[in-house]
Amino acid sequence: MIDSKESLRRYLAADLAAHELPRWRAHHRLTQRVAYFQRLLRKSEYWANARTDPLGRLIFAWYALRVKLLGERMGFTVPRNVFGPGLSIAHVGLLTVNSGTRVGERCRIHQGVTLGNGADGRCPSIGDDVFIGPNAVVLGVTVGDRAEIRAGAVVIRDVPAGAHVAGVPAKVIANP
Repeated sequence: MIDSKESLRRYLAADLAAHELPRWRAHHRLTQRVAYFQRLLRKSEYWANARTDPLGRLIFAWYALRVKLLGERMGFTVPRNVFGPGLSIAHVGLLTVNSGTRVGERCRIHQGVTLGNGADGRCPSIGDDVFIGPNAVVLGVTVGDRAEIRAGAVVIRDVPAGAHVAGVPAKVIANP
């Protein structure tokens, strides 16, 4: 969670590295729209968590509005304080994330992904270095570190660390 200027810098640097950008440039606002969305999201998280004074609340409202409007334009429904540093959203396209979801560091997520509640009401918990392919659905399970969820998979059971899963419902197709 971003709770200081230092953690904001760390998250922004990790996100830039995940998008293979050496540093932020003004033209990235137009040429790297997904990275720009993530930048706004991180700043929104900082102003929501670290600054509770009246000025901080006003600036947070401004960033929250910008994140909401850009997210709607890009098809993203992403709440604050869900993703760890190094997030890489691969493409513009539908991305729906439940606010109770927790995603670790350096995760790559493609378009059409849904991270939602399972039948028992649990929210997904996703480890570090996880790849989630296009149109995958993860419902209320725990996904271990370094796992790979292939395109179109519907994950309704826990995924062990390092496993590759695919299918509907998803099954382990490769183990470490």
